[in-house]
Amino acid sequence: MRVYSPSAEVQGHGPGQEVLQTGKREVAIDELSQVGNYAVQPTFSDGHSSGIFSWDYLYFLGAEQDELWKQYNARLQAAGVQRDDPMPGAAASACGHSH
Repeated sequence: MRVYSPSAEVQGHGPGQEVLQTGKREVAIDELSQVGNYAVQPTFSDGHSSGIFSWDYLYFLGAEQDELWKQYNARLQAAGVQRDDPMPGAAASACGHSH
């Protein structure tokens, strides 16, 4: 879920602006808040909390998990990074942006 967060921090503000997430293997969900009747907003253990996951998006992540995993691994390989590499700038902020 964390590497496919629908937040602008992960997805960018348009096509081609996605930020490849690394160093997230051990990230867990610390809190889950309901957003209306259509979504949930998790707070992850790395501090990331700006993604709102609609029920439809959660269903998509589950239904397409195998394909999404292949795409994620292909993106890692193309970028020449490993899944467990720290995010660039991770020392400045746990979730890649200032609070």
